[in-house]
Amino acid sequence: MSRPATLRETTQAWEALFRAQVAIMRRLQRHPAFKRLTMREYDVLVTLDRCPEGGIRLGELNEDVLLSQPSLSRMVDRLEAKGYITRTVDPVDQRAMRLRLTEDGRRIQREIGREHVRHIHEVMGSGLSVDEFAELTRLTRKLGASVQARD
Repeated sequence: MSRPATLRETTQAWEALFRAQVAIMRRLQRHPAFKRLTMREYDVLVTLDRCPEGGIRLGELNEDVLLSQPSLSRMVDRLEAKGYITRTVDPVDQRAMRLRLTEDGRRIQREIGREHVRHIHEVMGSGLSVDEFAELTRLTRKLGASVQARD
């Protein structure tokens, strides 16, 4: 049976994970695809693309993205002005709005998405073996589930 990690070991792992993520994100954000939309705007469109047909409320969307509520509200306004998302009245609660992708929003999300996944592979693909990527995936999912279970 293995022992729990020490404070130092946990901190070292966090710093390594965080620094790797920052290095990768900086590189990915420089891709020309993100001149059309920011990576955060793209993330909002991806999240909306995964929603059921009825869309999602702003508060629910806020749980899935790394933005403050006011920042997300401003971003939603910008994406709506560009014609990428639409707001509709929530049929369950007439005071609330649901957000959905428009056809233009779905189109640009998919165009950027195709470029983005190829670029992810260019940036990361040679960094680990197939077995190491499988282990990284397993470990990060396990860690994420552990943290979410305590919420």
